[in-house]
Amino acid sequence: MSVSATIHDVIEGRLEPRDRRRVLIVIVVTQLVVALATVLVITTAYKNLDTNINPGRDPKHRVKKKHLIGGDPLNILVMGSDTRVGSGNDVDGQTDIGQRSDTTILVHISADRKTVYGVSLPRDAMVARPDCEDDEGETVPGADPVIFNDAFSLAGPTCTVEQVESLTGIYIDHYVTVDFNGFKDMVEAVHGVTVCIPEDVDDSAHGITFKAGTQELDGQQALNYVRERYVLSANSDIGRMKRQQAFIASMINKVVSAGTLTRPSRVYSFLKAATGSIVTDPGLSSLSKLVNLAYQFRKTDLDHITFITVPFEEYAPDPNRLQWSASAKGLWQVILNDEPLPARYKEDVISADQTPNGGTGTASGTASGTASGAASGSPAGASESPAAPSTATPEGGADGEQEADANGLCA
Repeated sequence: MSVSATIHDVIEGRLEPRDRRRVLIVIVVTQLVVALATVLVITTAYKNLDTNINPGRDPKHRVKKKHLIGGDPLNILVMGSDTRVGSGNDVDGQTDIGQRSDTTILVHISADRKTVYGVSLPRDAMVARPDCEDDEGETVPGADPVIFNDAFSLAGPTCTVEQVESLTGIYIDHYVTVDFNGFKDMVEAVHGVTVCIPEDVDDSAHGITFKAGTQELDGQQALNYVRERYVLSANSDIGRMKRQQAFIASMINKVVSAGTLTRPSRVYSFLKAATGSIVTDPGLSSLSKLVNLAYQFRKTDLDHITFITVPFEEYAPDPNRLQWSASAKGLWQVILNDEPLPARYKEDVISADQTPNGGTGTASGTASGTASGAASGSPAGASESPAAPSTATPEGGADGEQEADANGLCA
C-alpha cells in the first residue's frame, strides 16, 4: 500500500485507532528525518561557503566613526579588481599587469536601512594619497597629486579605503573587492542580466561585439559590456562608469524582483560565486556576517537604491585626467549626516527600480556626459583612447528607435 493511500485511510477513518496512531507516528518521524536531513545538507553546504571567503586586512582608519542619534549608517567601499591572476581572470592575455581598481563605488546605507546610494569614484581622478602599508607591512609613501587607483595598485584595498577616508572624512565600515571571474559567476548564478545597448558594437581588437537593443547577457558578455570603452562611450572612463552603474542596478533588480531570493539553488549559486571571488575586511569575512548585512536590506525598496558619480571636472594640468569639483565636499557632508541626496546631486541618477525596456534604458535621468554637474566632454584616462561621440540611431528594443547618448546607455 502506498504512503498516500495510507494517509487517505487515516483521514477517512478506515483504520483502527491503534493502527492510526502507529501510522501517524511513522509519518511524523519520517517527515522529521527528511526535514533534519535537508537542514543538515543545507547547513553543511552553506558552512562550506565560509571557507571560500578571503579575509583581507583591517585598514588603519584615518577618521573616527561618527555616531548619530537614532542609529548608525553604514559606508562600504566596493572595488572591482582587474587582476589577471587566478582562474577565469585572464580575459585578454594580459597576465602580468598586477592589480588595479577598475571600479570603486562608495555605498552609503542609511541608519534606518531604507535608503542606499552608491557614489562612483573615477579611477583617473587626481588626488592626495596618504602613506599606506602593503600586504608585506612595508610603507608605501604618500603622494600628491597622484591618480586615484594607484593606491590599489601599490598597496591593495586597505590603502584605497584609507585614501577615501582621508579625502572625504567618511569612516568606511567595510570594504569588498571582486575580480573578473567572480563578476561573471554572479551573473551566471542569476541566469543573466538585462541591459539596453544603444548601438552595434564591433570592437574586434578586444573581442567585443554586440547588436543594438535590449538583451539579456550571460557572464562573459556582461563582463565585455561593462569593460567596453572604445565604441559605447564618448568619454571612455566616465561612460564606462555609467554603464557599470546601470548594470549593477539591473542586477539588483533581477536578484530582488525576479524570484531569485525564493529559489534556494539560485541563492546558493549566487553566494558561492560571490564568496569564491571576494576579499573583505575581517568584519565581513564570514557567510553569517554577509547574510546578516543582506538581511538589513529587507526594508529597502528598489526605488531607494540609486547610483551617482562624484562631481568632477577637468584636471587643468592634464586634459586626460580629472579632479573632484568643489561641490564634492557638500556630498561628503550629506553622507556624514546620513541625509537623503539633495536634488543637485541627482542630475544623473540611476535607480534599481528601472529595468531596460527598449528605448527607456535604465537611468532615471539622461545619463549624459555632464554627470552630477561635471564639465561636459569629460576626459578619458591617458592609457585609454577616447571614442568619438556616436551619432548613430540604432535599431532594437521596444520601439526600434533608441538613441545612443554620450555614455553608451539607451536614451
